[in-house]
Amino acid sequence: MKKHILSGLILVFLSSFSIQSQEKFTLSGVISEKSSNETLIGVNVIFPEIAKGIVTNEYGFYSITLPQGKYKLQVSYLGFTDRILEIDLNEDKKLNVQLTESSEVLDEVIITDKTEKLSIKNPQMSINKLTAGTIKQIPVVLGEADVIKSIILLPGVTSGGEGAAGFNVRGGSTDQNLILLDEATIFNSSHLFGFFSVFNPDAIKDIKLYKGGIPAKYGGRVSSVLDIYQKEGNSKKYRVNGGLGAVASRLLAEGPIVKDRGAFLIGGRASYAHLFLPLFDNDNVAYFYDLNTKLNYKINDNNNLYLSGYFGRDVFAIDGVFKNTYGNTVLNLRWNHLFSDKLFSNLSLIYSDYFYGLELDFVGFEWDSGIRNFNLKYDLKHYISDNFQLNYGINNIYFRFNPGEIKPNSADSGINREKLIDKYANEFGAYIDAEHKISNNLTLQYGLRLSNFVRLGQNELNIYENDNPLLFNEELQIYEDAKPISTENFSRSDQIKTFTNLEPRVALAYAFNDNTSIKASYNRMAQYLHLLSNTSSPTPLDVWTPSGKYIKPQLLNQYALGYFKSINDDKYSLETEVFYKDIKNRIDYIDGADLIANNAIERDILNGEARAYGLEFLLRKNKGKFKGWLAYTLSKSEQRTPGRTPQEPGINNSKWYSTPYDKTHDISFNGSYELNKKWKFGANFIFQTGQPTNYPTGQFEFQGLVVPVFDGPRNSERLPAYHRIDISATLTPRKNKTRKWHGEWVFSIYNVYNRKNAASITFRRNQDSYVNEAVRTSIFGIIPAVTYNFKF
Repeated sequence: MKKHILSGLILVFLSSFSIQSQEKFTLSGVISEKSSNETLIGVNVIFPEIAKGIVTNEYGFYSITLPQGKYKLQVSYLGFTDRILEIDLNEDKKLNVQLTESSEVLDEVIITDKTEKLSIKNPQMSINKLTAGTIKQIPVVLGEADVIKSIILLPGVTSGGEGAAGFNVRGGSTDQNLILLDEATIFNSSHLFGFFSVFNPDAIKDIKLYKGGIPAKYGGRVSSVLDIYQKEGNSKKYRVNGGLGAVASRLLAEGPIVKDRGAFLIGGRASYAHLFLPLFDNDNVAYFYDLNTKLNYKINDNNNLYLSGYFGRDVFAIDGVFKNTYGNTVLNLRWNHLFSDKLFSNLSLIYSDYFYGLELDFVGFEWDSGIRNFNLKYDLKHYISDNFQLNYGINNIYFRFNPGEIKPNSADSGINREKLIDKYANEFGAYIDAEHKISNNLTLQYGLRLSNFVRLGQNELNIYENDNPLLFNEELQIYEDAKPISTENFSRSDQIKTFTNLEPRVALAYAFNDNTSIKASYNRMAQYLHLLSNTSSPTPLDVWTPSGKYIKPQLLNQYALGYFKSINDDKYSLETEVFYKDIKNRIDYIDGADLIANNAIERDILNGEARAYGLEFLLRKNKGKFKGWLAYTLSKSEQRTPGRTPQEPGINNSKWYSTPYDKTHDISFNGSYELNKKWKFGANFIFQTGQPTNYPTGQFEFQGLVVPVFDGPRNSERLPAYHRIDISATLTPRKNKTRKWHGEWVFSIYNVYNRKNAASITFRRNQDSYVNEAVRTSIFGIIPAVTYNFKF
């Protein structure tokens, strides 16, 4: 008996040794679109016979190492025809694959979170992916396709309502979102105070929104990452596409610089509704314009260069009163280098600037402020084996903050020039992240990020007694500014304050079978920048400020657990997640805080804490003539700012209160139906619990004026619930195959049943009846629109 057992053990050992010693080879290459050479992100490169595979990175590159042998290779990407190839892997090989679009329709509707079976075993969770085609088909206000309005239809994502800039993720504020365009930071994602986003869908290739389980290569924000990549340009032929809308139009051109080696892309958008205002004796102005550019050049098989940029401006003016101008400028020079078939690198030099200014003619001064940064980052992806990959790199950002400068705009304005003190900082990050397949059922992603933030020297830093810039008057029970006892001047290289944080990340997926899995994730993140705003939605006058001597960085812990299921051969997919996150050092403002032109903001804020938790549900139909999704989020978002001593009340008497981004119920539906090759139809439905706010609890009269009193608990009331339905119809005329020009008409109706959603509610005394009344302010009712899209 012992002899048989020993023989069996020897046989198992020899078999194991044979498998381990079997020679392995690497297959690598780039997946691109056949018609343009545009690289494709997130393409599935699968070996179905051995249940192994990989997805392409942000530049279309893949690498996988397998034992020697003959394999069937399947390359698949939604919206494109699958490629099936036979591979004899008897040496290291490079295989570049080009995919063909499965439809010639303009930007076919695609939405996916990698719904192929491979994603069931992928530990990445809390991520949604959209394409420009999806965004263009979603009905939006005034018929203009919009990135931000589209992601609001996803679970866990809300907005402050119509006319509100930015977006909120899992109960977080807008400044807690890291928004990247070709790796460059965008500080304000909105045109015209939130009516449109700054992203031109014609120029966009790929969009990913990370709500949790955020990989270690991302840092600097504690709520989400919106990662957007622009198209690279067509290196095979010249193409032009665009659209004519009711209030804005766009045009994009692309083509080869050197055929099959280099390409350019340039696109622009502009609104023009303000041109018609003079016809109605209205001299007010409100418009935006932006420009997207990109150049790429393939030096050789191992080296590629990219130069991308974005420039955008908004102008809003009321005749004879004021003029507001603001916008983003970004530039990124990137070098892709392939050290070997297993090691891919990307070096980026990035410039980002956000400018916001105000000109008040009736007062006689101009106000300019902004934030500028220079970013050097180096990322490497190491494909060590088919079961283990490493991502690692460094990132260094230098910041210059201009809180504001006031200067006279005429010789007789009577305003003296005054400059608020500039602030400087440097943020360094180093990370390592592993993707590790433990078995066929268990896959891990784990990593660590080291972040270091240095508040650099500046002029005239206030010094307070006991380092306390905010005093509490026990007699009056109010907070008061502390008077500086002195000021201190620093050279630019001095370090006023240094923060260092370790930010671990871990995610896992356990697959019960090819169709069902559970996933869990944890991530810790640090945010060193703060947006100073006491409104629920950012405005161009809001000011970014760095952590320092008196302001601590925000620190997040987020936990998530999810259940994922593919149904009926991926015809349907179900995703459910629960999450909990807590944030330390979340700043809040004392009653009566004044944030505009404030050179000592530390005297108006207190450090508190925040938490959010909830359940997300997403059911999608991925195949057939009807496609779409239903999303539901049940969540709670709260904040607490306790007193620093037992005698202090803090804010809201140190009790938890709803944040302005708390939406208990959030329901959204998006669907599209392809009737035939000529007609497609789309619809949205959105319902959100009303935004927290405060209503007056009383009033008093002073010199004939009725003054409301707000002394109730903070954010204890809510605006009415927000809901609406939007519909669209897309007409694609029958195509003449010999004709290069192709077009489509998009007819849309925003807010079909003309719901008067409340942007705000104000209280006043009726001038006729002298009775107090509440007045609801609404921005949009029903809005029909027509857009014509074309390409040639």
